[in-house]
Amino acid sequence: MKIPFSPPYIDEAVINEVVDSLRSGWITSGPKVKALEEEIRNFSGSKEVLCVNSWTSGAIMMLCWLGVKADDEVIVPAYTYSATALAVLHAGAKPVMVDSGEDFNICVDAIRKAITPKTKAIIPVDIAGFPCDYDRIMAMVNEPEIRRMFQATSPVQEELGRILVMNDAAHSLGAYYNKRQRTGCETDVAIFSLHAVKNVTTAEGGAICLNLPDPFDNAKLYKELRMTSLNCQTKDAFSKSKAGGWRYDIIGLGMKINMADVNAAIGLAQIREYPQLLKERKRVFNTYTDAFSKWEWAIIPPSICGEKESSYHIYALRIKGFTEEQRDRMIDEIAKSEVAVNVHFIPMPMLSFFKSMGYDIKNYPQAYENYKSEISLPIYPQLDEEKLNFIINTVKEAYAKVTGCNTVDNAVQCTCQS
Repeated sequence: MKIPFSPPYIDEAVINEVVDSLRSGWITSGPKVKALEEEIRNFSGSKEVLCVNSWTSGAIMMLCWLGVKADDEVIVPAYTYSATALAVLHAGAKPVMVDSGEDFNICVDAIRKAITPKTKAIIPVDIAGFPCDYDRIMAMVNEPEIRRMFQATSPVQEELGRILVMNDAAHSLGAYYNKRQRTGCETDVAIFSLHAVKNVTTAEGGAICLNLPDPFDNAKLYKELRMTSLNCQTKDAFSKSKAGGWRYDIIGLGMKINMADVNAAIGLAQIREYPQLLKERKRVFNTYTDAFSKWEWAIIPPSICGEKESSYHIYALRIKGFTEEQRDRMIDEIAKSEVAVNVHFIPMPMLSFFKSMGYDIKNYPQAYENYKSEISLPIYPQLDEEKLNFIINTVKEAYAKVTGCNTVDNAVQCTCQS
């Protein structure tokens, strides 16, 4: 049985929405983008939402809006996809990497130790869709001592008066930070990814959620950023296309990172079905957990802890006591059965580019500990009971082949740490 890792969810509703866009005669930024923004805003509880062409470009634009420059520091986890740090570099600042907790997410105590007068932003990442400890992070940046340390070097920073917190929510659309609040509105800025493998996709895309405190006007900021995403052009292409609407101006140095309607149509159909799709992802996640909880070697990934609940984006299984080499052998065994699995993530200090900049994985022991034994299993609505049983048996058989052991007792449960 051949099982892909993360195929997109495309049903008739998605196809019909895309065809409607194609038949409308308008396929770039227009009414469907605006409709998707409204759907995400209502779903997440954010004050304003701007859709762009990727998480990365959205993060670069927001850091540029913040006014970061050379020598400014932005704290990021060492354990994340490279885009988190690359966005900082593209914006002209320095990524300061810190270690993780056992739940994969950024260690809040490590953030505190890394803060200096040069720190302008913190970018926590909701790994696998499980939210970080935002109560502690937001309380920390508002502590009088931390605020006094903050040195503003731009008008936006002066107005904010403290370190900006920008949630890398690439994985966590639909997660609950508490029982009343979904991710997307718990920090100053949150950015969802709408990439092809995400829970809701636009093929490529991102959604910037704005929740800036007073005296910022989020509705006004939305309009400014929307213009910035279109080369700071005073009139978008949809408006220009109307009779007599040709004249425009360029009023600043913008970027060309807008989302197109034909892309938004995919996400628009999916997010309308998302509550049910999310239930299906949870079903898959819980099926894995029920099975692997019987095995002593399986470290179950976090899903619910207190009032936090995952978006069930990735099933990040860890193998107790495994070395990196054993993990890789186990993946090779799984691949022989044509089950596609993955690893989330190779810590950034292990990647050649970041090594060349002086980052060393030895300084991030928990990030390496999380990585060396992690295997990401397929998780998506299309997985039925037969496929799930095949995946589970394949993983168990692969473990047995690598270890020569096939007798186990109790599972190691997840811990709630940050």
